[in-house]
Amino acid sequence: MSSKSRVARTAVAAGAVITLAAGLAACGGQSLEEKGGGNGKGAGRDEIVIGSAGFTESKVLAEIYSKVLTDAGYRTRVQTLANRELYEPALEKGQIDVVPEYASTLAEFLNAKKNGTKAKPVASSDIGKTVTALKKLAGARGLKVLAAGGATDQNAFAVTRKFAAEHSLKSLSDLGASKQKIKIAAGEECETRVFCKPGLEKTYGIDITALDPKGVGTPQAKQAVKDGTDQLVLTTTTDATLGNFGLVLLKDDKKLQNADNVLPVVNAESAGDKEIETALGKLTRTLTTEDLINVNRKVDAERLKPADVAQAYVESKGLVKK
Repeated sequence: MSSKSRVARTAVAAGAVITLAAGLAACGGQSLEEKGGGNGKGAGRDEIVIGSAGFTESKVLAEIYSKVLTDAGYRTRVQTLANRELYEPALEKGQIDVVPEYASTLAEFLNAKKNGTKAKPVASSDIGKTVTALKKLAGARGLKVLAAGGATDQNAFAVTRKFAAEHSLKSLSDLGASKQKIKIAAGEECETRVFCKPGLEKTYGIDITALDPKGVGTPQAKQAVKDGTDQLVLTTTTDATLGNFGLVLLKDDKKLQNADNVLPVVNAESAGDKEIETALGKLTRTLTTEDLINVNRKVDAERLKPADVAQAYVESKGLVKK
């Protein structure tokens, strides 16, 4: 959610990984090629790099993972990448070691990567079956899927209250039936991800005329809908600031989105130790959907830094030693 655009797409081109590495170096951080080789704890690696997508919830979760693993004795660093198309290949290569993920979305992403965008879905509302399918797909790529927790998030779509009232909209089906021409504010990957633009068109008959690449649930994306530049925004069900922009979610009445339980995914070689699994497992069992909404609110509404919100969270839950 971003997702946060968290919906299936074909594999990223090799050039994207090159661009990613160059971008990391340009930001002053350690480039992906320079990672590893030290004497720190964790499969002999210099540090454990936690990947984050470019939306609030992912950033906070990555910071929470970092705090928990630091408390467990690891050197950690958080690296924010734009989206799954960039961080998943880096995770496979061991250029990053751990990412907070969403079970159904990652399962369909890897399914499409292996079998094509028209592959039969492997994710469903049954989290057990979804995780089983995910583990099979991930394991073949050198990834280890840790246990899922109770916290969930989904992609969601919102319009202004005024637009909803004018066209009698309560659901995405209503939007399709309205025959309105829709410009959607979302991440650029929405163009091909099956749970975004293609799914809205196929499942709901929504006439999407253009995509405005302002990101998933970003203030800029929501402002564009508020201003009327766009009519629909891709966000998540744990977005805590929709009301600030006068936006309301439309019900996913045909269940285009699967429930997405949060779970850690690690590179099996670089971060497959039992200690990492134990530390992150305790966090996963603690984390709730309400927690996700609250941490999102603290960053997006109260303007606190993700690292500070993460520190307060792990301390309040007794996940680290004070």
